[in-house]
Amino acid sequence: MCCRYWAEESPELRAIVEEMNRSPLVAKWHRTTGITTAGEVRPADVVPVIAPNRKGERAVFPMKWGFSGRSLLLNARVETAASKPTFKESWERRRCVIPASWYFEWEHLTGSDGKKHTGDKFMLQPKGSTMTWLGGLYRIEEGLPVFVILTREPGEEIRFIHDRMPLILPEDAIDAWIRPDGDPEEVMKLALTDMMFEKA
Repeated sequence: MCCRYWAEESPELRAIVEEMNRSPLVAKWHRTTGITTAGEVRPADVVPVIAPNRKGERAVFPMKWGFSGRSLLLNARVETAASKPTFKESWERRRCVIPASWYFEWEHLTGSDGKKHTGDKFMLQPKGSTMTWLGGLYRIEEGLPVFVILTREPGEEIRFIHDRMPLILPEDAIDAWIRPDGDPEEVMKLALTDMMFEKA
């Protein structure tokens, strides 16, 4: 679930990239892997992410998509993130928002033999919006920040595509979500589920 998204070269995202470029972490990532600022984003890419700075104020940092483990962990379920050791501390104090234009999802189908297979690829974003603000968690690995995207039950309109969707926040909830002393359970109540979608 949610293993691809798209970043358009829009005025909103350009401003975010410009802010990220002021971070000293940019030079560190460029020495190892480079940074993706537009186009299709894939697991392990380094991208702009909104998170609090050391003063607890909103800032933008380059972060890699995926927590290290036996395999790269891309997503965390909102239902269990607060209790799972891998995500608990991040849920409590290290929340972030990943700016995107839309996200991709592949239709999950069950054949007559009972086996699941992949159908059409869809692009999705909140109705009436040009931006998709993905709720996530981050942590530090080997001195550099990495993130996962949170997932939840889907809205009824898109349930036919997949049984999960990302946690998508309204823009005016970003600051409340990333505050280290904020209440993620309360902010989650503002999540958007009314989506536009079309085949990619």
